[in-house]
Amino acid sequence: MAVKIRLRRVGRKKAPMYRIVVADSKSPRDGKFIEIVGQYQPRTGEHALNLNTERVNHWLNVGAQPTDTVRSLLRKAGVLKQRHETRLASKLQAAAVPVAEAKADEG
Repeated sequence: MAVKIRLRRVGRKKAPMYRIVVADSKSPRDGKFIEIVGQYQPRTGEHALNLNTERVNHWLNVGAQPTDTVRSLLRKAGVLKQRHETRLASKLQAAAVPVAEAKADEG
């Protein structure tokens, strides 16, 4: 089962509102989903995006793939940058040599 993070359209005609949902890739656009992780209202201006970043990160960690549009929304919200920085920091932390050990090796 391939899991996607994608948009699900709700709202009136000519007034779109989207829920950001986690769904099986085979289910239809407005069909069955696993969890709602946010919403996007493109016509409201600066308060257009509302995300539960903790749940988005959880689903990304277990292998859910965002669609292109959702990926750009996550990028604008700063979720992908924060995720990249934390992963990079943990990798650098693991590769770092403590200062006491480095001095002992030199002397």
